[in-house]
Amino acid sequence: MPLKVIISGASSGLGRALAQHYAGLGATVGLIARRQDLLETLSAELSGASTYVADVRDALSIQAVAQDFMQRHGCPDIVIANAGISRGTLTEYAEDSKVFENILATNVTGMVNLFQPFIVAMRTSGRGSLVGIASVAGYRGLPGGGAYSASKAAAISYLESLRVEMHGKGVSVITICPGYVVTPMTANNPYRMPFILTAEDAAGKIARVIGNKTLFAVIPWQMAIVARILKLLPDFLYDWLFAKAPRKPR
Repeated sequence: MPLKVIISGASSGLGRALAQHYAGLGATVGLIARRQDLLETLSAELSGASTYVADVRDALSIQAVAQDFMQRHGCPDIVIANAGISRGTLTEYAEDSKVFENILATNVTGMVNLFQPFIVAMRTSGRGSLVGIASVAGYRGLPGGGAYSASKAAAISYLESLRVEMHGKGVSVITICPGYVVTPMTANNPYRMPFILTAEDAAGKIARVIGNKTLFAVIPWQMAIVARILKLLPDFLYDWLFAKAPRKPR
């Protein structure tokens, strides 16, 4: 029986690559994105995909998406909360407060909104995987990227809480922390991005993590080492190293 997979942020970048990957395996895919034109283009490439123009910040619209998908196809096997946004921010600028709000609403609350309408059905069936795309940026606060780092740190903690809540109920909660991936989100980064992956390579690695039901993974493995080292650095040394580091443009 083919897998049933829901993916948010499916219209470009990593979400698009994940959609193509699972559709290539013959999965029934439900694709959620805000940008209708890009979603329609992707849908034309993937026969049989169910597409939904919706914003993960809008809980009611996501509930409607979930209800429609489950009425058509039944309970999904995999729900991937991939939708995310990033932008350079600095607390000193009042206008950046709204940017902080939007990043947190999309990257954290949007993840909650996507998972919520599927949990009862998954728990009742005693199966399924809830997959959150976090980031190694959640390991330490990056200068100029406070909102993004904060959102990904919150996502990591939220997913851990949810994993414990689902323990013993047959529902896996999987946290995936990619390093750098070639997407529109990283296109304007003014700094070197070590171990960067294409979106297709990242999607394949993520799918293997999900298939193995590994509960926490950093990809690629080289970034797992870097992230661990950064986490263990004393604060004074981390501050000294990153105080003058290049920053994501505002």
